[in-house]
Formats: sequence, structure tokens, C-alpha cells
Amino acid sequence: MSISQLARSIEESPTLRLNEEARILRERGEPVIHLGIGEPKNKAPITAILSSAARLKEGDIKYAPTDGMPSLKRAIIRYTEENYGRLVAPENVIVSIGAKQALFNLLVSIVDPQDEVIILAPYWVSYPEMVKLVHGVPVIVRPEDGTFHPRMEDIEQAVSSYTKAIIVNSPNNPSGAVFSEEFIAQIVDFCERRGIYLICDDIYHKLVFDGVRAVPAYHFTTRDVENTRVIIINGVSKLYGMTGFRIGWTIANRKLVEAMTNIQAQTTSCPPIVSQAAAEGALLGMQSIVENLRLTIQNNRDVLMHEMRSFTDVHLIKPQGTFYALPDFRAYTNDSTNLAEFLLRKALVVTVPGKEFGMEGHLRLSFSGSVKDITEGIARMKWALDPNAPNEIYIGDRKLVRDWL
Repeated sequence: MSISQLARSIEESPTLRLNEEARILRERGEPVIHLGIGEPKNKAPITAILSSAARLKEGDIKYAPTDGMPSLKRAIIRYTEENYGRLVAPENVIVSIGAKQALFNLLVSIVDPQDEVIILAPYWVSYPEMVKLVHGVPVIVRPEDGTFHPRMEDIEQAVSSYTKAIIVNSPNNPSGAVFSEEFIAQIVDFCERRGIYLICDDIYHKLVFDGVRAVPAYHFTTRDVENTRVIIINGVSKLYGMTGFRIGWTIANRKLVEAMTNIQAQTTSCPPIVSQAAAEGALLGMQSIVENLRLTIQNNRDVLMHEMRSFTDVHLIKPQGTFYALPDFRAYTNDSTNLAEFLLRKALVVTVPGKEFGMEGHLRLSFSGSVKDITEGIARMKWALDPNAPNEIYIGDRKLVRDWL
């Protein structure tokens, strides 16, 4: 069988692979704790369920407009005005099958072969692979000051005549960092002056803690949506706990939306109408569910920080948003892949290697689950790695003795 060179160049999604491994172990009856999964545990909003159920009850489940149902687009326009302070037209909105497809369609629309896209480390695992899929060149910019916050001087040095776009994800997956207002203002100004697209992945924009605010890039440009280089990508997956509905959207100028619509028409035709109805229900329903989720996740973050403090020689920068942390385990090993595999094999704890996010020696831990999973998961990790931790532990109904330290 012949596999294309492009397909061979794309890395497997580590999060999806680990999810599958965890599922298989659980089906065998193993007491796996999943600290790698990127989705909240709350139920979907009742307004989303009722809205999608109403569509199902009608039984008229057909094709929708390629760029999204008009009623959902109106809900997104309202959401954009309320949360970004910008009034956009229906022609500036395209609904896709998740924010992931929205980003991919956008990259197909703007990137020519050998164009460069700047990606700020730590980054979401799919960014570099998506750029490669459209024959672009991912240019990774890593912070040099030991933090997870990018610096403009590093970005400016990485920009070349081939730079087409910069992707900014704040609040950031995997670190939980929220980029400063000063930085967002600087990068917006830089991109507007240089004619570089600024792609804002805002999927976590309301999941912030301790009074921190993720200020929208729109606040720092005077250009209207037809002329700005700022492009917004968002969706219902994270804020509403609706990952399985697969609805995201893009806010961009009409020409780009037209191009993305043509691409979507030739690939997936349209987002499922039942999922769109659910997204509309979530956006128009009571928004207290988002605040309730935020408070729950902030409490989980505090529990994680408390448990990690007693972990010998592990450094963790306190997350300001999302539901991820990216502790530094380099005191134990620089090979995060082997470390994650070791923890899954010995402690039955799923983590994600930092290598996949451009931060070797780190592990991404998700605190979107239960407090019990967080506390027990960290206890198992300490048992497996920390020589100062107790030598014995119960995992499920089995007593295990550590014999490798």
C-alpha cells in the first residue's frame, strides 16, 4: 500500500491516542485516572439539549447552508457583540464542525506552499500539523525567560517575508497562561502594520481565574472587520462542555468567509443541523452555566496546585485560565514521552507529553475532571516518581509496592 508523503509527515494526535489507550484499559476493568483529557465533565446546557431535541422531534434533518444556519449565525453575531464589542454581519461568520475545522479551513484559505505561520510555544498539538497539511512551514517561537508568556522581540526576529500568519491562543492550551493586555496590544499593532494575519484561538476565553481577563484582540484595532488582520475563532466545546456537538465558528472579512465556505462545501458540506440547533440553544440560553463551570474549574485548579506543592523538584507555574497545567518534570527526566508511558503503565494515570506542545520535559495535566481524580491522580504520580513519597499505595483494590527507586 502506498501512503502519500504528506500523510506520512503528519504526527498522530497524542491526546486522541492516549484517550484510546485509557478507554481500552478501562474496558479491561483497570482503575485508570485520566488527567490528559481536554473536556469539562459538566452536562450540556438544558437549553442546548431542548433545542437539538426539538429538531429531532420534527424529523426534518436535512442539509443546512454550508456556512451555518441563519438563526445560529444571528446568535453568534449577538455573542460577538456582547463579548468582543464588535457588530459583524452574517457574511462575516462561518460555522464549522468544531473550532478545529474552522482553523484548518482558514489555513487552507490563506496559506500558500512555503508560507510561514508563527506558532507560539507552548502550543496546541494540532497547530504545526495543520500548517504542514496545507504545505506551509510552522515556525516555532519559544519563550526564553522560563515562562510561558511570549515576547514581542522573539516574534519580530522570527518574522520573515514569508510570514503569512501568527496564531495566538490565550488563555493557552497547554499552559493555562493568559497573555497580558500589553502583549495583545503590541501584536495586534504589529500584525496590522505588517499585513500579517493574527489568528486568535479564543476557545477558552471565558475560562479565566483570580479576576484575570483575556482581553479580545479586537479591542486594540480601529479597523473594521473587513479591513483588520485580526481573525477570531471560537466555539461551544469548552465553555459549555459541548465537545461532542462539534460546533465552532470563524469571524473574518467577507472574502475570507467566502473562500472558507467554498472549501467547506467541497469537504464536509455543512455542520450537522442538530448540533447547530444545540449550539444556538447554548448561546441564547442562561449563561450562568459558563460561570458555574468556571468556578468549578478554578476550584479544581486550586486543588491541583495544593497537591503539586509537595511534589519534590517539580516546578509548576500557576495556570490563569483553561483547565490545563504544564508542570516541569525535567528534574526526573527530559523525555516526556517515556515519562507519560511510565506513569500510565505503573500508576494507571494518563498525562500528555510536553514534547507534543513544544515543551519537552513537561507533562500536560488536565484538571477538568473531579477533585477525587485530581487528588488520587497526583498521589499516584508522586508514588511512582517521588522518592520522598510513601513506598506503598492502593490502586483500585490492589496494594502496590514501588521497587524501582
